Amino acid sequence: MTHVSGIPPLLLQFLVTTLFSFLIGLEFRTYQRTYHGDRRTEAGEKIDFGSTRTFTFIGAMGFVLYALDPTGLLFGLGLLVVAALLWIYYWRQAAQGHFSLLPIMLPLLTYLIGPVTIHFQEWFLILFVVVVTLILSEKPRIRQLSDMFDAREITTLTKFLIISGIILPLLPDRQIADFITVTYYQVWLAVIVVSSISYLSYLAQTYVFKAPNLLFTGMLGGLYSSTAASVVIGRQARMVNETGLVSPALIMATTMMYLRLWALVAILGHTATALHLLGPFAAFVLVSTAVAFGLYRKGLRAQGPAREGSAIGHPLELPTAFLFALMFVFFAFITHYVLGHYGDSGLRLLSFIVGLTDIDPFILSLLAGKFQAPEAAITAAVLIASGSNNLLKAAYAVVLGRNRSVIPAALWLVVLFGASVVYAYWLL
Repeated sequence: MTHVSGIPPLLLQFLVTTLFSFLIGLEFRTYQRTYHGDRRTEAGEKIDFGSTRTFTFIGAMGFVLYALDPTGLLFGLGLLVVAALLWIYYWRQAAQGHFSLLPIMLPLLTYLIGPVTIHFQEWFLILFVVVVTLILSEKPRIRQLSDMFDAREITTLTKFLIISGIILPLLPDRQIADFITVTYYQVWLAVIVVSSISYLSYLAQTYVFKAPNLLFTGMLGGLYSSTAASVVIGRQARMVNETGLVSPALIMATTMMYLRLWALVAILGHTATALHLLGPFAAFVLVSTAVAFGLYRKGLRAQGPAREGSAIGHPLELPTAFLFALMFVFFAFITHYVLGHYGDSGLRLLSFIVGLTDIDPFILSLLAGKFQAPEAAITAAVLIASGSNNLLKAAYAVVLGRNRSVIPAALWLVVLFGASVVYAYWLL
């Protein structure tokens, strides 16, 4: 803890310890009165564990015992005494049918404030006290938050932590093979980046916009996969008949695809490619947004309020991540082969073909690999792949929608494909 000029360090640490212990005691008393009232035994005796002063004394005792004996022996003995008293209190509380461990844990945490004050920096001490008091004061919101989350979300978060915090650090930053010019680390980093974007999109769609209309389905789903979003919206179009909101949703899904692709390029550190793509992608995003907004306004006037949309399926599964990694390596190999035998023209043809599948592994492998290709060729490949992917989405919309509501979006996606090809071949 930083020393204040003119105040002895020991005095300052003791005052801070007692002050924070007092604040925790106040918050605990407020918590008890709010949620448990004045609890008493059958004989009329109170069964609450102490008062605000008790917490202050516990904090002061922990500080003094720790300061007296740097070895921690006295502090440990004091902890045993406090724990024994808390056990007696819990035994009496349980006899009355109250089994909460919160009144047991809180005095123990207060007892630790002294050592925390002595050894840690101010920011951690404040964070420690703030977390304790917030957990007490925000009980309704914490319970509301826990009730809101599906139990499976904890498993999903665990999976994400596994792929990002365990697998990634263990992978070597070494090229996989002579004919696969990407490293193990690059492959899995790409998986994490894509999974992060899709996971955030899923959380927003599930917990922020719980009843999204078709437009939100397109926007949020496009951050995950514009192709998957187009499939969902195309199917939805058959159920809502000829609503004018289908085409805006399809166009916004593709608009978010351009933003997502550009963000992936920039996040992975390919500044030159990101700058080359900024012009065409910005034009596609701005014009597509304007077209979608015009169709949206027209659809509202013709069809009334927005209809509810469907959520995109859960994006974060370990088999999906492994499949993405395999596709990443496969496309890195194919790109290396095509560039070596057919040059830039072969890369452009490959980009068109890949655009009719999943373009993310191809584009990321193209950016991560050490290919002997000029920057303009790589930029053209990204443009062509994203453009031909629009043809795939237009076909999905027409086949799955089976009504006129998807025609404006399908036509606009074809226009975007044409614009991508024109820019890649004649303007780049």
